[in-house]
Amino acid sequence: MGKSLFEKVWEAHSVRELPNGQTQLLIGTHLIHEVTSPQAFGMLLELGLPVRFPERTFATVDHIVPTNEMQEPYSDPLAQDMIVELRKNCAENNVTFFDTDTGKQGVIHIVGPEQGITQPGTTIACGDSHTSTHGAFGAIAFGIGTSQVRDVFATQTMALNKLKVRRINVDGQLAPGVYAKDVILHIIRTLGVNGGTGFAYEYAGEVFDSFSMEERMTVCNMSIEGGARVGYVNPDETTFEYLKGRPYAPKSADWDAAVERWKSFASDADCEYDDEVNIRAEDIGPTVTWGINPGQGVFIDQNIPSIEEGATASERASIEEALEHMKLDGGTPIKGVNVDVAFLGSCTNGRLSDLQEVAKYIQGHKVNPSVKAICVPGSQVVATIAMELGLDKIFTEAGFEWRGAGCSMCLAMNPDKLVGDQLCASSSNRNFKGRQGSVTGRTILMSPLMVAAAAITGKVSDAREVFEILEPAAV
Repeated sequence: MGKSLFEKVWEAHSVRELPNGQTQLLIGTHLIHEVTSPQAFGMLLELGLPVRFPERTFATVDHIVPTNEMQEPYSDPLAQDMIVELRKNCAENNVTFFDTDTGKQGVIHIVGPEQGITQPGTTIACGDSHTSTHGAFGAIAFGIGTSQVRDVFATQTMALNKLKVRRINVDGQLAPGVYAKDVILHIIRTLGVNGGTGFAYEYAGEVFDSFSMEERMTVCNMSIEGGARVGYVNPDETTFEYLKGRPYAPKSADWDAAVERWKSFASDADCEYDDEVNIRAEDIGPTVTWGINPGQGVFIDQNIPSIEEGATASERASIEEALEHMKLDGGTPIKGVNVDVAFLGSCTNGRLSDLQEVAKYIQGHKVNPSVKAICVPGSQVVATIAMELGLDKIFTEAGFEWRGAGCSMCLAMNPDKLVGDQLCASSSNRNFKGRQGSVTGRTILMSPLMVAAAAITGKVSDAREVFEILEPAAV
């Protein structure tokens, strides 16, 4: 009987089974940032312990770093203090730190892959829920809490319950104007925000085979929004081609040996899964959320659900709560809802390909005067390449603000916040109440090009109509 990638990686990193039934798992790579690491470093200091394997730990600043200020000291003293503290902790513990003056700083889940730190067949942990992003490379990547960050610092291991594995096949061909963000929003809508509880999601099928690494990262990034602890794609030639030549990727003769090892971790053809789901790509349309969790979504040409559509009392109450917060009327079109802010960025959709796709279409268009639109590259590397390509000029000429690298308005731990009940068209990953900095602020999740369409029209719009993206002619 064959084994899945999850089983292979788990077994390769298992240290021992603990008395409580959990597995003590070796963590191959530990990624840290300025928000969840200070307390963990402090606990380590109190215990008189060093970082066990500093060469396996990599740090950057992303959550609280301002994107509208490039010079220190920052006007936000908390941001300044947290960054200074991380600098000190990394220096004292010999941890590699991609600081703001290195040209490599950015959102940790973008920095890891672009530096070649994220590699197939390994385990990765980070004190951030969207660590599942790294599963796009055939890694098993966990978001962890501060006490677990401490454990990894001290022992390079952590205690975990083994997950079941659900394979999600998406076959067929996506229609023009339908993107990876639509795929994951559709999966979450279909299976539910708690559907993945206790599972690792293995994404497969023709769509994932044809996806770029950045598209795979977008889907794996939001596995956590579907309740899964882990999401991954089996490594293939697309994976290897992306990693080749990156700073931390194996070099010369080591490269060929690494590729052979990585290939061996891919799920065997005869392995069994705990569950399997099949989805047709042709059934997926441009998707936007209307509620207060990522599973409350509809296609752009559909209506917002009414309270009466809830099958149970709990579902009706959930719809009612969402409609009340979002100030929307059930049974009405989502298309045409007014937008105040447009945010393009985040660890979900702040990569170079996201910016390139939007730039390709927005030339000649202008942001609606009623909308504040910001574009936040996911890393300094992304920003540098984008500026070399002239993308920054395309965005600014269209009316977007071009910002520095960081998490920005995804979670608003920085100055980028909604005000009052502003409604934001966002390419990020969460639409919870208060997520973007205002308790009454409202968030609608969508693909980057849909964000651009909303920015230009001032309303939730179908990007296929705004940018005249046509269906291919029938053969």
